[in-house]
Amino acid sequence: MSGHACHDEHSHSHSHGGDGPHDHTDDITPALQRSLYRYIAFDDIVTLNEDAEGAGAAVVKKTWAERLDAEPELASDADEQLLMNVPFTGQVKLHAILLRTSDSASAPRTLKVIINRDNVDFSAAEDAEGTQTFELARTSEVQEVAVRRARFSAVRQLSLFFSDNFGDGDEDVTRISYVGFRGEPGMPLGRAPQNILYEAAANPSDHKLKGTSVSAIGGGIGGWGPGV
Repeated sequence: MSGHACHDEHSHSHSHGGDGPHDHTDDITPALQRSLYRYIAFDDIVTLNEDAEGAGAAVVKKTWAERLDAEPELASDADEQLLMNVPFTGQVKLHAILLRTSDSASAPRTLKVIINRDNVDFSAAEDAEGTQTFELARTSEVQEVAVRRARFSAVRQLSLFFSDNFGDGDEDVTRISYVGFRGEPGMPLGRAPQNILYEAAANPSDHKLKGTSVSAIGGGIGGWGPGV
C-alpha cells in the first residue's frame, strides 16, 4: 500500500561540533521519538491544486533533518487553496502537525483538519465542519500545531485544507516546504494492537508564537536542541 519502507527518518547525520565527547543516547531526540514518519502511506498521498505532480507527497517525505531545506516545495496552482489527503498505514494517535512555510504573503493562514474521510475534495472540505481548525503563524520557523488529542486518538487518514494565505486576496500562490506529524502508533490495520508506546518529556525551548494557536520548535534552525 505504501512506499514508507523506503523512507527512514532515523537515517540522518549529526554535526556535534567541538564541544567534546557526544553522548549518543541523546541522538533520538523528542522530535524523532514521537515522529509518525514511518507510519505514513507516502505513495497514497493525494494533493489537490498542487502546481507540480507529487509536490505534496514530496514535502511530507522530507525527514526531520531535511525540514529546513527549501526544496522540494509545495505551491498551489489555480488559486491560494491547497488540500492534502494523507493516509497512514494503520491507526495513529495524533498529537501535533508540524509545518514550515515562510514569513511572506504566500504562507497559509487557516488550516482545517478533517479525519478519516476518504476522497475529500474542495467542496467537501468547504462544507465539512472539520475536526479542528487552526490559525497558523506567518513564520519561517517550524511551527507545531497541537491538536485536541481526544479528537485524534484513532486517525487513519488526515485531510489538511489550507483555505487561504496571508495575501488577503492579493497572493494566488500558497507555499509549504515541510509537513510532519507527531504522535503515537496505534493499531495497525488488520492486526492486533501494538502495546509499545512511549512518551517524550516536554521541551522547555518550545514557545508559543504570538497571536496564534501554534508553537515554534526550538527557534527553527536549532531544532530540538543538542543532538539534532
